[in-house]
Formats: sequence, C-alpha cells, structure tokens
Amino acid sequence: MSSRLNPYISFKDTARDAMEFYKSVFGGELTVNTFGEYGDTGPGADNIMHAQLETPSGYTIMASDTPDGRPYEPGNNITVSLSGDDSDELRGYFEKLAEGGTVGMPLEKQMWGDEFGQLTDKFGIGWLVNIAGEQSGSAPSA
Repeated sequence: MSSRLNPYISFKDTARDAMEFYKSVFGGELTVNTFGEYGDTGPGADNIMHAQLETPSGYTIMASDTPDGRPYEPGNNITVSLSGDDSDELRGYFEKLAEGGTVGMPLEKQMWGDEFGQLTDKFGIGWLVNIAGEQSGSAPSA
C-alpha cells in the first residue's frame, strides 16, 4: 500500500454533525466510533473518538471530538485544499460547503489562469478550491 496524506480535523462535540455534513457534500462511506465503544462511560461517551469518510473521488477525511480537559482551537489549525480539473464536481463542493459558512474569496478566475475560491464552512474549517485552467500555473499554497 502506498502512503497517503489525509486531513484529520478536531472538533468539540460536533464531529458527528460535521462528518455527516461532509458526507452530504462529497458522498461516500462514513465510519464512526465513539469513546463509549472503547470503554468510556463518562459524559463524553457518545462523542466521536474516530470518524473516517472515504469518498467516491478518492478523498479521505478523518475527524474526532476533542476530549474534555484537552485544548481545542477551532478553525485556525487546518485548511483543506481541493484541486483538480473537474469543474462541475469542484464547483458543487464549493457551493455545498459554503452553505451556512462564509465565502472569503468567491470561486472565480484568477491571474494564474485557474479558478480559485476560499471559504470557511459552518463548522469553522477553512477550504481552498482550485479548478485548473487550460494553461494552469501553480496556485498559491495554503
């Protein structure tokens, strides 16, 4: 098996809602394990210890709820970048992710020739979407 790089997002009591939302955006199969399934009987037993979404496009998104007593800093510790040349697919993701969120830069043609947009979803996660143009250069990195 080859190596993979996947985003792993930490939430505070909203991992299940966030991952179900991402499943509605990207499709695929979501697996979820709670702390309670591994013996936790406390108030956080129903929180998510590990969730993994495998999408039809080959994306893998992982997440968990931050346990009580552990530091949590929402939104500023991860940005997820989606890029490729399937304009319809990427445009659809951008539109769905923007629902209830904030668009920082509309998805539109940029000086390097690609279409690019930035948004923060309703869970505070930053997303960059880049659709390769005909004579694509390199998009700025996050």
